[in-house]
Amino acid sequence: MIKYNIDILAELKKRGYDSKRIKSTGLLSQATITNIKKGGNINTDTLNKICLVLRLEPSDVISVIPTDEEKIKYF
Repeated sequence: MIKYNIDILAELKKRGYDSKRIKSTGLLSQATITNIKKGGNINTDTLNKICLVLRLEPSDVISVIPTDEEKIKYF
């Protein structure tokens, strides 16, 4: 399971990317914004964009925390 280490939208806002700018620049789609708000997964292209804008590494943004079901299935 993917867990966000930061509040992505809050960090983007600190860098001057409010929801209007995010949409107007095409940084993230509305569906992606909604997905992030719900704690859903993002694809690697989205993660790359976020890392570039925030000047972070992927591990600064997300962590992989396996669920009990995933531990049984994959370990």
